[in-house]
Amino acid sequence: MSRISMKHLRYFDALARHGHFGRAAESCAISQPALSVQIRELEDLIGAPLVERGARQTHLTHLGSQFATRARAILGAVDELEDLARATQAQLAGRLRIGVIPTIAPYVLPGLIKELTRRYPGLDLRPREAVTQKLIEDLIEARLDTAIVALPISEPSLHEVPLFDEEFVLVRPLADADQPVPDAAMLQEMKLLLLEEGHCFRDQALSFCKMSPSVAREMMEGSSLSTLVQMVGAGIGVTLIPEMAAPIETRSAQVSLARMRAPRPTRTIGMVWRKTNPLAGQFTQIADILRDMGGAG
Repeated sequence: MSRISMKHLRYFDALARHGHFGRAAESCAISQPALSVQIRELEDLIGAPLVERGARQTHLTHLGSQFATRARAILGAVDELEDLARATQAQLAGRLRIGVIPTIAPYVLPGLIKELTRRYPGLDLRPREAVTQKLIEDLIEARLDTAIVALPISEPSLHEVPLFDEEFVLVRPLADADQPVPDAAMLQEMKLLLLEEGHCFRDQALSFCKMSPSVAREMMEGSSLSTLVQMVGAGIGVTLIPEMAAPIETRSAQVSLARMRAPRPTRTIGMVWRKTNPLAGQFTQIADILRDMGGAG
């Protein structure tokens, strides 16, 4: 007789997270019909419907919601059993799911991937870029192993390891290169360009300028640091970017860079992982590599 398999659980977990058969199938690297067959088979084994199928969206039934919670716990436990075995190996090997926030990923990931591949040829790297909130959710639910973020996170179930600090730099039009550098109070009166809501760097910039989120909603926004810099180059306003991003994002823009007056705005870059993850010792090796790199991509 057929039994519930790990494949059933992983496919159902993907559907529960995405709420859409197409997106769930894409995340599992299978076709949508194949995913549908597996979910139908799971429902037959359970003897009750787990999802309500709509034209555009899929909703979990009451039983489906309860089943999803237990399936996620089982999948997490199985992943940690695999990690426990990997932790006994002399060096890093096997799958490593590492998350990175967008204001770090383009500048750190290339160098990190190159170095980890050189040192650990048996490592199967699976990087993912997402905003902090999404990465933390995925870490807690064991869909990621570790993440590189801006600290602090202050999540009780996660261990935080600081790596290095970096300053924010002011980006302004090239014509303003000789102008005095504004302080935080002066930035409040200028047309400050910000990242969209959800990016922690946006919140850090607002904190430095002592501006409320309600005021910030009236400001111009961009989806990436690259967009913000290009907007500055077009004369629309000024912005703050992390120092690690400056060499890449400003090389083709008509902008000038300036360090802010003291006390200068900074952020702490660090790694986080679940306190229960048995690979903590190996994550520490990656943290040491990142410190040696100093954030350079």
